[in-house]
Order: sequence, then C-alpha cells, then structure tokens
Amino acid sequence: MARVPRGQFARFIVVGCWNTAFSYCVYAFFTYILTGVIPYAYMAAMAVSSVINISVAYLGYKLFVFKTKGNYVREYFRCYVVYGAAAATNILLLPVLVILLDLVIVQQVYVPYIAGGALSLGTVFLSFFGHKEFSFKPQCGAATRATAPGEATESER
Repeated sequence: MARVPRGQFARFIVVGCWNTAFSYCVYAFFTYILTGVIPYAYMAAMAVSSVINISVAYLGYKLFVFKTKGNYVREYFRCYVVYGAAAATNILLLPVLVILLDLVIVQQVYVPYIAGGALSLGTVFLSFFGHKEFSFKPQCGAATRATAPGEATESER
C-alpha cells in the first residue's frame, strides 16, 4: 500500500463525518416520508438514499480528500463499486438488524433509524482504503493526483 500523504486521512475523516451525517439524514428523511406509504419503507429508503449519498461522497473524496485531476467517469464508477458493495451489504444486513433491535428496543418506531445509523457508521474506516487503493488510485504512469504546495509528487517520493 502506498504511503498516506500528510493530512489525507484527517481530510477523509472530516469528509467521512459529513458523509455519515448527510447519509443518515437522507436515509431518515426517506424512511419518514415512505413509512405508512409502502411496506418496509426503511428498505426503499436505504436503496434510494444510497444513490444520492454515493454521489455526494464521490465529490467530497475527489475534490477534498484525494484531490485527483481528470478521470471523473472512471473514478465515479469505481466509487460506486466501493460504496455499492457497502450499500449491498447494508441492504442485506438492515432487515436482520431491524429484527434483532426490535427484540430489545421498546419503542419500535425508532428501530429502523437506529439500525440505519449503526450500519452507516460501520463503513467509514473500511471505505478509506477502498477509495484510496481503488476508486482514486492513479493509473500506472499517470500523474492524476494533485499535490498541495510543498507536497512531493508521486515520482519524487
């Protein structure tokens, strides 16, 4: 694994916190408006919110964390692969977690919200390496990563 440039992981945590809060709010919003309208509203909310949340996360990672140049479509689709795997896992785990939490939480109306929040927190640290080593990894021989003033380029390291 390549060395993590100074500040990159800290920027990832900042963007990750924003993404987690934003993602949870979007999920909670769709859960709220769909509850009573369709059965298992929290499942539809997870699916719809994932598309929005992955797109917002992509922009934060590209522009602020990894600071890559070009490759917008390639990186966007790779970001979908990393987050898509997490979203698919979350969609599979969400009903299981809802059933388990339903057994211990008295006010069952909060169960889908708690389950969705717990799952969104689980992907923050694991996604860093997926994005660093796959989504935003420069192609061999390509200088696609922007450098901050005073930061060494890939070839100078």
